[in-house]
Amino acid sequence: MTAPIVRFAPSPTGRLHVGNVRTALINWLYAKGQQGKFILRIDDTDTERSTKEYEDALKVDLEWLGLVWADTFNQSDRFGEYDAAAEKLRGMGLLYPCFESADELERKRKIALSRGRPPVYDRAALDLSDEEKAKLEAEGRKPHWRFKLSGERVEWNDLVRGPQSIDTSSLSDPILIREDGSYLYTLPSVVDDIEAGITHVVRGEDHVTNSGAQIEIFKALGGTAPDMAHTPLLIGADGQGLSKRLGSLSMGELRAQGYEPMAVCSLLAKIGTSDNVEARETLDQLVEEFSFDKIGRAPARFDEAELLAVNATLLHALPFEAVKDRLAAVDPRAADEAFWTVVRANCSLLPDVAAWVETVFGTITPVIDDEDKEFVTTAAGLLPEGELTGETWSQWANAVKAETGRKGRGLFMTLRKALTGQDHGPDMGALLPLIGRERALERLQG
Repeated sequence: MTAPIVRFAPSPTGRLHVGNVRTALINWLYAKGQQGKFILRIDDTDTERSTKEYEDALKVDLEWLGLVWADTFNQSDRFGEYDAAAEKLRGMGLLYPCFESADELERKRKIALSRGRPPVYDRAALDLSDEEKAKLEAEGRKPHWRFKLSGERVEWNDLVRGPQSIDTSSLSDPILIREDGSYLYTLPSVVDDIEAGITHVVRGEDHVTNSGAQIEIFKALGGTAPDMAHTPLLIGADGQGLSKRLGSLSMGELRAQGYEPMAVCSLLAKIGTSDNVEARETLDQLVEEFSFDKIGRAPARFDEAELLAVNATLLHALPFEAVKDRLAAVDPRAADEAFWTVVRANCSLLPDVAAWVETVFGTITPVIDDEDKEFVTTAAGLLPEGELTGETWSQWANAVKAETGRKGRGLFMTLRKALTGQDHGPDMGALLPLIGRERALERLQG
């Protein structure tokens, strides 16, 4: 088998979000697992909406995730190739001009529906004479250009959906070029796939019908249609679409919140598959476990709570050396190995350490109920002299228990709240030495 060549083709008109990234990840995992090639194609034919800022940002996002590409190019540099392909299709009689306005097309669509017919373009433009076309152009009308489908059935064996069949007679001839001369996605994509030698097109299932038309364009241009894999789309935990929340689910936003890139990759690689959603430490592990056969047909459910849980699992296992620079960026006081070892199990996101920095090294408000004030004062007097160690907490608690008769929650929780201002957190035996004797006494003495 020839090593696959795949491509991820984002438009630089916004930030990469989880839906984009899942497509990129599946392409990358498949190519990597088959010793193939992953190409990044920047689909910037929409020159008005595409920006260099978004292009640079999506590259940063992919690099952050570890999805490095072997080659990249911009469609905006290749308009000459698209013009040549369009001219070839015109010469074959497969690309024809249409002069209907958007309103006229909508009226035709409504009439067809009212008569119980599918709203397929009626190819009226094919009946126009040269004189009629010249007259329309003289009136100031500019044509859009449609590809003439064969009307035959297009079939392929989809790597996710299995055998697929599209009856092109049930489709409108797709518009390839707009009235202003700009290209829609379809033709440039086919031209680029042929030239780049793309062997597999992996994308969302909303492109299934488009694939039927594109396969015919591949053949018309003398190319071989790639193998196809159409994956189910993402939905939210509530079963609804993610479209209204994509801004908050962009890679830039997730990175700013402190998510680990492998948490994002682990979740997106596993949801919608037969594998359990579990954290993976490296992309190589995900490569070994990837298979199109594991991808189900039901929509893949993206749950932010599940992402947070996966992130926490990864974070709790990270050694100090892996995070020390990031800890220092949060707060220089956090760049301490003993501190990280103690508090990491209580962090779901790395920025969560900021709160524990204040708990350990900062000024807090001790929580001491009125009925506990005498008890806490007594406990303060029993705190061992000298440097506090990992054994101090148990020794101190035993001494306080013997002196006051308190035990259980009344003993341990009362001291925790007095020392940290919270009713939860790391093991006090490990936390107390970090707080230190001086701060501990200040808090116990109110």
